[in-house]
Amino acid sequence: MTDQRIDQEAETLVQAIANDLLEPGPRECLLCYVAAQLDEFGCDGAHRFSQWYQERTAPRATALLERLDRLGAYCDCEIFLNAYDAFGGEPETLPQCLGVRRGSTQPCRLWWRDRRSAY
Repeated sequence: MTDQRIDQEAETLVQAIANDLLEPGPRECLLCYVAAQLDEFGCDGAHRFSQWYQERTAPRATALLERLDRLGAYCDCEIFLNAYDAFGGEPETLPQCLGVRRGSTQPCRLWWRDRRSAY
């Protein structure tokens, strides 16, 4: 076995594990998914989790990132700073997602649009 083949197998294994960790739950809404991923991995200043969600569950929602930008959410964490709040304030742990239909990028009923923002 060559070093290159071992490297390729390791990369394949790491990618499979990452895909499993990042896979949105069935009927999980965008905001519950992004909140959970941010809690686990933090924000990198981009829409990495929003984009991952869109690519996996709502590939036809091609304007999602533009819509988030218009709401003042220029990265994943800003979704919760500038655009949406959880019902009941900021709970220590979020309850289980209430679910949305497959292909939707709308939040479940746990979230409400923050109309106080200037966006």
